[in-house]
Amino acid sequence: MKTIGILTSGGDAPGMNTAIRAVVRSAIYNNIKVMGIERGYNGLINGTIRQMDLSSVGDIIHRGGTILKTARCEEFKTEEGRKKALDVLRIFGIEGLVIIGGDGSFQGAQKLSHAGIKTIGLPGTIDNDLAYTDYTIGFDTTVNTVLNSVSNIRDTSTSHGRANIIEVMGRHCGDIALYAGLAGGAESVIVPEEEFHVEDVCRKLIQGKNRGKMHSIIILAEGIGNGFDLGKEIEEKTGIETRVTVLGHIQRGGSPTAFDRVLASRMGAKAVQLLMNGKSGRAVGIKNNEMIDLDIDEALAKEKEFDKDMYELAKILSI
Repeated sequence: MKTIGILTSGGDAPGMNTAIRAVVRSAIYNNIKVMGIERGYNGLINGTIRQMDLSSVGDIIHRGGTILKTARCEEFKTEEGRKKALDVLRIFGIEGLVIIGGDGSFQGAQKLSHAGIKTIGLPGTIDNDLAYTDYTIGFDTTVNTVLNSVSNIRDTSTSHGRANIIEVMGRHCGDIALYAGLAGGAESVIVPEEEFHVEDVCRKLIQGKNRGKMHSIIILAEGIGNGFDLGKEIEEKTGIETRVTVLGHIQRGGSPTAFDRVLASRMGAKAVQLLMNGKSGRAVGIKNNEMIDLDIDEALAKEKEFDKDMYELAKILSI
């Protein structure tokens, strides 16, 4: 293995830069050339590629986003687009490819692997929605970003005696809402995986108000409904003033936490080692704090299981 490529694809996640740094420095340590591919599969098709050295990844371990940029690429989903990508890989002499991203990015890695390119996938997505790994790069940082917002909103909520709905990312996976809700002491956590009734939410608010509670926090995953519609309904049913905060893309940015930096560093080094060992079509993950890798087909086939025990704990502790 003389030359490898690296790209980031799909939504950005804090810790992607840390993973890039680990891949580049681990490869150079082992006398392997690294080519950085900009703007994901779009850059691969268009040949937006540059050689990376030690200085290329200096002072990035703490930075959010991705220095390689990212983009979605419809062309790569076509056979013709993938043929262009394969031609570019051959032109640049890239023998192996590290792909950092989520489900869609892994599907691209899967197709390249089937076409004969040695590929390794690293899970970089804030949603924590890849079932084969306990945690994805960026998830911990995002939860902490939400927690900071919860703390700030709780201060003003207490001053005014309001209820606050905080809408977080998670269209199909409620992990951000669940972890932030449990850690932030939310009165209600509403996620796509579990049915909820607005009457239950309202009852908690009224009970809290009756015992002198000065504020209430409701964490809502975006995939389950509209925060403003829910806020209006709660006000109508309880008479409690309810404000809504949609955190949006603030959850994607920011300096990665220590956990995400360590996780991304370990995963990046693992990816290079796998390529050096001739492995291909593998997905790197973490289970019980141990680095794992498994066939990317198997990784994509696994279905995410929602942690119902943690969800029940959040309900118990919010009484």
